[in-house]
Amino acid sequence: MKAVSESVINFIKINKVMFIALLAAAVTSVIVPPDREYLGYFDFKTLTCLFCVLAVVCALKNVNFFYVLAEKIVESFKTARMSILALVYITFIGSMLIANDMALLTFLPLGYFVLSASKKRRYMAFTFIMQNIAANLGGMLTPFGNPQNLYLYTKFNIPVGEFMTIMAPPFCLAISLITLCCFVFVKNEPLKFEEEKLSLEPKKTALYLVLFALAIVIVFRGIPYWIGLIVIPAVLFFVDRKALKMVDYPLLLTFVFFFIFAGNMARIGAVREFFSALLEQSTLLYSVISCQFISNVPSAILLSQFTTNYPDLLVGVNIGGIGTLIASLASLITFREYTKHHPHHAMYYVEYFSAFNFAFLAIMLAFMFFIKAL
Repeated sequence: MKAVSESVINFIKINKVMFIALLAAAVTSVIVPPDREYLGYFDFKTLTCLFCVLAVVCALKNVNFFYVLAEKIVESFKTARMSILALVYITFIGSMLIANDMALLTFLPLGYFVLSASKKRRYMAFTFIMQNIAANLGGMLTPFGNPQNLYLYTKFNIPVGEFMTIMAPPFCLAISLITLCCFVFVKNEPLKFEEEKLSLEPKKTALYLVLFALAIVIVFRGIPYWIGLIVIPAVLFFVDRKALKMVDYPLLLTFVFFFIFAGNMARIGAVREFFSALLEQSTLLYSVISCQFISNVPSAILLSQFTTNYPDLLVGVNIGGIGTLIASLASLITFREYTKHHPHHAMYYVEYFSAFNFAFLAIMLAFMFFIKAL
């Protein structure tokens, strides 16, 4: 009985945001009782795309695809500075392809392995923080790089070219700032670590890459989303059921609960008037502020009900993912991974994390207001 209680408590701790979303949905459902309009709350294409991408990424992870790819890149560099920069860049690029949460779950362990094996643990907090910032800001360029991107891309039916044009300026600034930090805060000292060779299963890897391509085509509206919902789970059921079990279902449920919460909030007159007035003043600023308190994904879902200014909202909920520890689910993943290895350094990490994140946020927000003023 005690073991069950501890498991439940740990599950709640790990999935705090999901339970907050559940509570928010439940409270607003008392104010706006369930009816037929609830069915219009859910963006089934977003949920399907997110599920398909997560499932295929889990399958690729199970055959060590991302680990082997990253390992081959990292072993090409011989200094601490360039290796850490490579780790951060891999996370940055990975977030563009496999979403920020999955990029961190995939590449944070690699960062820990590299720094532990090379006895450079003093760079652990810095590397994790840079990987976290890279995951949050790297994913902003593509519609499937961050969950909130996928939602807004689908909700407002944003053309791919326009989407990438909107996000290009903050994306380029993010690359520059991350690179500068790695050069300033990491010494150019020799790095040596024992290689851990992992092999791939060619047939499975090829199959999963085809499924990944299918998921991406669905995201880009190349084929109907329901095809992916049938094909991808069916293939994985026979080839890798473990991947289906590994999918971040609490993240999907978080979306479901926030769809209910946001839909209900949009039907409350006083709330609609309040948020509409704020977003008319500055969609960019208030979307960033919202992220600091309720995270970027729920901010995107909630605020999208009150504005049609999707360019500013899109930028706001992306750069707003940096800042506080709860501004992004990805940041909580990184914090959890760091404290797993350094349980007594939690406060040190939070202070270090806050210093870098708020500095990045201030620079990027000022830059975007400058761009808007031109």
